[in-house]
Amino acid sequence: MIDDTLPFIDLHRHLDGSIRLETILELGRKFNIPLPAEDIEGLIPYVQITESSPGVMAFIEKFKYMIGVLADYDACRRVAFENVEDAVRERIDYIELRFSPAFMAEPHGLSPEGIVEAIIEGVNQAREKYDIPVNLIGIISRTYGPDLGWKELESLLMYKDQIAALDLAGDERNFPGKLFIDHIQEGRSAGWNITIHAGEDAGPDSIWQAVEELNADRIGHCVSAVQDPVLMRYLAEKRIGVECNLTSNVQTRVVENYASHPLKIFLEEGILATINSDDPGISGINLEYEYETAAPAAGLSPGLIKQAQKNSLEIAFLSDNEKQKLGQKAEKRKK
Repeated sequence: MIDDTLPFIDLHRHLDGSIRLETILELGRKFNIPLPAEDIEGLIPYVQITESSPGVMAFIEKFKYMIGVLADYDACRRVAFENVEDAVRERIDYIELRFSPAFMAEPHGLSPEGIVEAIIEGVNQAREKYDIPVNLIGIISRTYGPDLGWKELESLLMYKDQIAALDLAGDERNFPGKLFIDHIQEGRSAGWNITIHAGEDAGPDSIWQAVEELNADRIGHCVSAVQDPVLMRYLAEKRIGVECNLTSNVQTRVVENYASHPLKIFLEEGILATINSDDPGISGINLEYEYETAAPAAGLSPGLIKQAQKNSLEIAFLSDNEKQKLGQKAEKRKK
């Protein structure tokens, strides 16, 4: 289902949810961190979703051992490098990797600014080695509340020229976007694009708030938008990008199954919806799986899948010139 004449793009992948199982085991041994298993097969049930569990926060619990082995900045640098390397192995042409410095810093008392620096260094090393365009998205983790949100934002602003966008993620239900209006405005003033996790664990009001008060360029997940026809028209008319994540939405029971996911409806109604991987290390998938298996299961025809692939290039946080180069590179593959 992947069209090789179009760029293959992932716009919504959490770097800290994409850590190799081998790396978790190696870092656990290096830092003498107790792990629930000593081999990959034994580790899988503790870090990957093996059966659907209700709620986004239950999904986030699976990060425990992923970020739990990030005991120093070299470890963070390594997983950033490996994230890009894995994208290359997946034949991805362009990827946006997002991360929460406070979330990654917490287990071992590292500094958020040190995390940001290490992630940038690791990504830059991989970008240079593999010649792949990569952009970073900094996350404010709403789960920690607005006060720590300011500290997290400050750590990102220290490296603002090497970050493309700002995101708000985490506990959407208990920490609504209205608590972070000033934070997001500060990010916008820094010149960043804005993408907001909304409509994943809360209703359409959360999405309305994200587009009207936070002025989001894109929405992550956006599942509950389908409940509000006016919102659906608004998203289409305003050309607001939607970052869909099929498998993770099924695993968290945001939707009951692939067939009940609204991605098909989004595309049919002209919304700039896209297909992404979210947390492949936790979901046990990659972007190819989302295109080849999850998207058809969600009712998408080859034509709609191709449209989603086109949408990814249109809403990517890239300049027009960068988009043109990506398109031309993909076009050459058919010759």
